[in-house]
Amino acid sequence: MANISLHHSSQAPLAGSFTAFGQILATWRERARQRRELANLDYRTMRDLGISPTDVQFEANKPFWRS
Repeated sequence: MANISLHHSSQAPLAGSFTAFGQILATWRERARQRRELANLDYRTMRDLGISPTDVQFEANKPFWRS
């Protein structure tokens, strides 16, 4: 006769998936925030950072899901 043991896992089967999804959403929100800030830089700040207005515009216009 086979010995079958049932056990209860303390974590839901999808808990890791929900955590990963939450991390993705947090990354997307952070990218969107950074790109809004970048779009609001003045020319002097861009020059101090060594980036051109064209570079800023390109990066700021990318969708939040693109890195």
